[in-house]
Amino acid sequence: MKVEILYFDGCPTYKATEKTLRKVIYEEGIDAEIQLVAINTDEEAQRVRFPGSPTVRVDGEDLFPGPERAVYALGCRMYASSEGLWGSPTAEMLSVALRNF
Repeated sequence: MKVEILYFDGCPTYKATEKTLRKVIYEEGIDAEIQLVAINTDEEAQRVRFPGSPTVRVDGEDLFPGPERAVYALGCRMYASSEGLWGSPTAEMLSVALRNF
């Protein structure tokens, strides 16, 4: 399984996402390689359909897909959990999404 974390330099939450994701993958016993992918221009964001930082993709698919949009650009991404909005997916969200992938 190939897992990518797409982010932009200066994103305040991608490192927390990486830490949580590594912990979840370890605890779930998932054989996966995590790669950090920097997206630093609006042109790159448009080309890879980057919905915001951080974005977790598994085998090229967004782990938390949202609606398609006409324009993609650099920006922060928010994740809705039962506790509210977060700048990073929670461990529970990642566990459920990976199990259902």
